[in-house]
Amino acid sequence: MVSLKLQKRLAASVLDCGLRKVWLDPNEVNDISMANSRQNIRKLVKDGFVIRKPQKIHSRARARAAQEAKSKGRHTGYGKRHGTREARLPTKILWMRRLRVLRRLLRKYRDAKKIDRHLYHEFYLQVKGNVFKNKRVLMEAIHRQKAEKQREKAIADQFEARRSKNKQARERKKERREDRLTSGVAVSDPAPAKKEAPAKKQAAKPAKK
Repeated sequence: MVSLKLQKRLAASVLDCGLRKVWLDPNEVNDISMANSRQNIRKLVKDGFVIRKPQKIHSRARARAAQEAKSKGRHTGYGKRHGTREARLPTKILWMRRLRVLRRLLRKYRDAKKIDRHLYHEFYLQVKGNVFKNKRVLMEAIHRQKAEKQREKAIADQFEARRSKNKQARERKKERREDRLTSGVAVSDPAPAKKEAPAKKQAAKPAKK
């Protein structure tokens, strides 16, 4: 039997694959054995005497099924675990995830003008201090704080309105009094108080011997 090692090596180089992927037609051994250059090999490939074998199928169907079962919680008991709980899912990773979620929410609220920069900074520090355990608690705290600020603002506005109203009333009263004085309306003076009669001086009694 003719050795076709050279032809297989050249074919692997031309087809850009490994030797095990090269198929040489057993019925055309004589023609293939005469090819001693890459140009001749390219002609044989064009004629179909030398073929690159198709890639073998490596199915991931079983792997996908196993992964789907694991996502449902199957095959994850004590006997399947390697490493401590901290090693499998570090608490630092959980902390980073939670912190990023809360900070993302604060940024979104600030950009949407739902909270001002002062409230943002206040809640940012509280998030860093582990005050809120999840996004729902943070949203409730934000709404509660905003409602409290609005209530305080309404009370302050009412107080300011009452002050301005009283001030205007005092000014009107003062103007009316000045108008009366300028128009010559006599204001009745109160009756003079009666003078008390001076107390009689008692005669000094002679001292007893």
